[in-house]
Amino acid sequence: MQLIGVLGGTFNPIHFGHLRLAQELTDALNLKEVRFIPAANPPHKDAPSVSAFHRAEMVKLAIADNPSFKLDERELQREGASYTIDTLISLRSKIGPEVALCLIMGSDAFTRLNTWHRWQEILDYCHIILVQRPPITVTNQPPLANELTLLLQNHYTENVSDLSDQNAGFIHMQTITALSISSTAIRSAFKLKQIPRYLMPQTVIDYIAINQLYD
Repeated sequence: MQLIGVLGGTFNPIHFGHLRLAQELTDALNLKEVRFIPAANPPHKDAPSVSAFHRAEMVKLAIADNPSFKLDERELQREGASYTIDTLISLRSKIGPEVALCLIMGSDAFTRLNTWHRWQEILDYCHIILVQRPPITVTNQPPLANELTLLLQNHYTENVSDLSDQNAGFIHMQTITALSISSTAIRSAFKLKQIPRYLMPQTVIDYIAINQLYD
């Protein structure tokens, strides 16, 4: 069974941390592709400072030279909050049952999974691939709720081949190279008239400058 990675986020803006994470997971898990899905109205964050159109255009520019990366705009075409469960249901109905969806999630986000809309249903539609986003320490990593500890115990696998045996239901942890790049820091750099060269593709830097997105 082929695997498709699902990487959601505001991408405000997209940077090499997102891209390198997606590439390493593509290689490690033999993903057919990774779908970059910009959120229109993220339910757990303030509304992005830049429009969904511009954020999608930046993703398009950033992934243009990688045939394994695809821009998926389904959340931008849907009204209301951008709930992950709705996106997974939509993806599953489009691609059918013969492909395994792999929802890529930072370990920090997993500690809040039980606050997500209809979170108990997510593993019915996908696997969860947990990655650590630096810096992770005992002091800044929130404790895991009992219900999430139980979810991890019941669904965790270290065996990558399990992911292709069924189209959903497993949680797998994958180690990636630690690139401590922050969209927040990049936005601040632009406000200070500093060019964040080598933190993101030059095409995206040029697009931001032309459209004065973070002035």
